[in-house]
Amino acid sequence: MDIFDFLSLIGGLALFLFGMNVMGEALEKRAGNQLKSILEKLTSSRWKGFLLGAGVTSIIQSSSATTVMVVGFVNSGIMTLKQAIGIIMGANVGTTITAWILSLTGIESSNVLVSLLKPTSFTPVLALIGIVLIMRKKNSKSADTGMILLGFAVLMFGMDAMSAAVNPLKDVPEFQNILTMFTNPVLGVLAGTVLTAIIQSSSASVGILQALASTGVVTYGSAIPIIMGQNIGTCVTAMISSVGTNKNAKRTAVVHLCFNIIGTIVWLTLFCIINQFAHFAFVNESASLLGIAVIHTIFNVLCTALLFPFAKQLEKLACFIVRDSKVGDSMELLDERLMATPTIALEQCRKFLYTMIEKTQAGVKKACAMIEGYKEEDMQEVVRSEQEVDKYEDKLGTYLVQISRQNLSEQDSRVVSELLHIVGDVERISDHSVGIAKAAEKIQDKNLKFSHRAKEEIQVMIAAVEEIIEKAKIAFDENDTDMALTVAAMEQVIDKLKHDLKKGHIDRLQNGECSIEQGFVMTDIITSLERISDHCSNVAECIEEIGHGSLGIHAHAREISKGPGSEFDKQYQEYMKKYALNAK
Repeated sequence: MDIFDFLSLIGGLALFLFGMNVMGEALEKRAGNQLKSILEKLTSSRWKGFLLGAGVTSIIQSSSATTVMVVGFVNSGIMTLKQAIGIIMGANVGTTITAWILSLTGIESSNVLVSLLKPTSFTPVLALIGIVLIMRKKNSKSADTGMILLGFAVLMFGMDAMSAAVNPLKDVPEFQNILTMFTNPVLGVLAGTVLTAIIQSSSASVGILQALASTGVVTYGSAIPIIMGQNIGTCVTAMISSVGTNKNAKRTAVVHLCFNIIGTIVWLTLFCIINQFAHFAFVNESASLLGIAVIHTIFNVLCTALLFPFAKQLEKLACFIVRDSKVGDSMELLDERLMATPTIALEQCRKFLYTMIEKTQAGVKKACAMIEGYKEEDMQEVVRSEQEVDKYEDKLGTYLVQISRQNLSEQDSRVVSELLHIVGDVERISDHSVGIAKAAEKIQDKNLKFSHRAKEEIQVMIAAVEEIIEKAKIAFDENDTDMALTVAAMEQVIDKLKHDLKKGHIDRLQNGECSIEQGFVMTDIITSLERISDHCSNVAECIEEIGHGSLGIHAHAREISKGPGSEFDKQYQEYMKKYALNAK
């Protein structure tokens, strides 16, 4: 093996790892919505979790990536440690599919049909189709599909280049001596662990082992311990990912590590003991690409079969290793690990934002109640609530901006933009709650007394505003565009109420029923209430945009639908009757 073969090996390895990364990311992005819907249906059933882990890992071609996502999910409260255990076990089985795909490169036959199954025969066609789909760019889904095909083609070309580069090693005695060392089970496991820990992918390290096996000098005796060690090495990624997480997320990474260490110790020990008596003939035979894929699969299936019934014991072991702290750690909903799957990260943002809306709603309700009876502790609570909402805005805004820098689909990119708008509107509603509370403070400090009629009119508007906030919250939570239309209709009603309340105040001012100072405070209150309804309407527009696409097109369609007899008009008339001032 000369310098040029070595350079070819480096180039092939680079192509192999790059192709695997591109294909995995594109598959994950293409299946983002499906992954989210699967997770939403996740139950506590260990079998369903196992199937989910196997399926997702088969899609994204990396058990490390799946486990890192699971660590993030547990840290964010999306799933429990109990649910995560089944997924981790499934991920170990799902990752074996890569070795089966790569084993196709070892097909040798004079039969044309059989030869066509060899990846180097059909990957050029896949690469061409992939490039065409990417260059068309008619939609993000076809581009993602193109990246999947191109990534697979690059991966296979890399695998072929590595195999060709290492082929001369079969005649190098030193290389054969090194491989002989790995027949020692401990050294073999260490080699597999270190290699996988460095490149952080068991699928890739198995592929490298298959490339070396193509020389014909890698025996099954060397390959078996290395494969077992690769399962331990792949845990490094999840362990690193768990740094800075809560205790259950750390336990998830520990379960992954314990699962692979226990499985390796048990099955390698049994294999060595039985081999001492049975003297398996295949141990000294040259390992084939297909043989490595078979061993990889059998080992992972046996590990799962061994430990699947002991999932509760694994959970207890992880809890023993990672003890409960005396000081409870806070639940970090927005975990950066979730950004590996933007669709799921955005779903978590929605949950975080819903909590923000609830806190804002509570602040508005508390501030409005202060108009009837001011208390200093209520004022402090409204201010604290507003400050907390500000923190939510800062954290959520920063997180969404980070997501926007990821490789997003067109739909996810639009959702990020609209969520940022909603965050801003919710924060402004919280600001107006403080404005209402300060107006209530003025009423208390200056001992202002509103007329009975003025009080009734303000309460009508407060009731309308409290309802529009509730409707906007439901529309956001359920992504309900019909409810969003109701919010838009109510906003028009509240605009009319603001006009009527100001007119009523002027009438009372002229009749001597109200003072100018009372008028200033009343104007502050009704202006804040009206602006709250405006921001609720903005939230509704964003919900409609997420549900229907382009905001400009949808806004135009909505304007057309406001004519007499339309659904919008019917709701407007209904709420005009409900909140008519003369009805009170």
